Amino acid sequence: MTNKSKPNLLTLEVRQLGQIREGAVSFGDLTLLVGGQASGKSIFLQLLKLLIDRHQVFETLQRHGYDWADDPKRMLELYFGESMSGLWREETEILWKRTPYSLNKLASKKGVGAAGTKENLFYIPAQRVVTMAQGWPRPFSSFEIGDPYVLKAFSETLRLLMEKESLGGVEAKVLFPRKGRMKEPIRDAIEQSIFYGASIELDRETLRKRFLLRIRDSRLPFMTWSAGQKEFMPLLLSLYHLTPPAKISMREKIEWVVIEEPEMGLHPQAIQTVMLLCLELLSRGYRVAITTHSPVFLELAWAIQRIKPSGQAGALFQLFDLNQKDAALREVFQTCLKDKTFKTYLFRREAEGIRIQDISELDPGSDDPAVAYWGGLSEFASRAGEVVAQNAQR
Repeated sequence: MTNKSKPNLLTLEVRQLGQIREGAVSFGDLTLLVGGQASGKSIFLQLLKLLIDRHQVFETLQRHGYDWADDPKRMLELYFGESMSGLWREETEILWKRTPYSLNKLASKKGVGAAGTKENLFYIPAQRVVTMAQGWPRPFSSFEIGDPYVLKAFSETLRLLMEKESLGGVEAKVLFPRKGRMKEPIRDAIEQSIFYGASIELDRETLRKRFLLRIRDSRLPFMTWSAGQKEFMPLLLSLYHLTPPAKISMREKIEWVVIEEPEMGLHPQAIQTVMLLCLELLSRGYRVAITTHSPVFLELAWAIQRIKPSGQAGALFQLFDLNQKDAALREVFQTCLKDKTFKTYLFRREAEGIRIQDISELDPGSDDPAVAYWGGLSEFASRAGEVVAQNAQR
């Protein structure tokens, strides 16, 4: 396998997996994956989840009555989704942390059921909005057999979290905004860019628990919310899961967070708020990987890489247009500038298939168009500027 990056101990190398011809990703503290539709980004990250949490995944599948009868191909369909067993071919090669994994090794149940098996990677899928049925997270068993595992597991985690919340005596209280659950500037940013002063309440007046959006005297059911509010709700619940309101900064055992397309349905100002949430996760010690089609995330990575040498947290306050007097947020920014690494990879479509390319430099002056145009995300804006400038000269 070939890649410009020197492999580190957190490198996943892939050859001939699904539409991916070859490539490797050496994960930083924040890793951005970009590329066109159906370029293999989700498959790549779901594979990472399986490699890291294989035993916990298999325990969960068995607990819910799923069995692949020691057939690796059936395991692939149970995990990746219906008709996905063809992802893995005879020539497929996988190396994680420099260790090769065959399909039989990856599908093996050996070690499943061992005491203390916990989830290490929390996966937030792109289809997260379908986890909300009438304003409440769906149970694992409500999904079809052929639905991807990461979707079912994500929904079940949110459901259990909300059941715990409701049993904790807040069933008639406000779920958001809520003091003590996140830093005030981040909470304010969510309120101002996504919910616009409305609050989220847990409805217990009907026979079925559900979330309602309160706007003055109106209480709106989930299906009447804006597309962006619906998309953001599972992200909000995920944040509650990952940022416990205690002195412990991280959820037990979870070290990785994957977020697919966090920008879906959101206004650019709301996307900036999501980026703040991601920096908060980084500062707590999580390793975060994101797939995105938005140039805004790459703009953040580009800016941080260039602010890093000075270490000036004030520059990030300016970038996000926030009050520089907030000490807690200053600590978040300083941690990200001092201790965190940022990586960007392009899943590049070629005639022979998808090849993964390291474009972490994000240098607009690069001779390589993939680097200069950030995997194509900034290409149209650059071309528009050139066309307007040429037209003005005429």
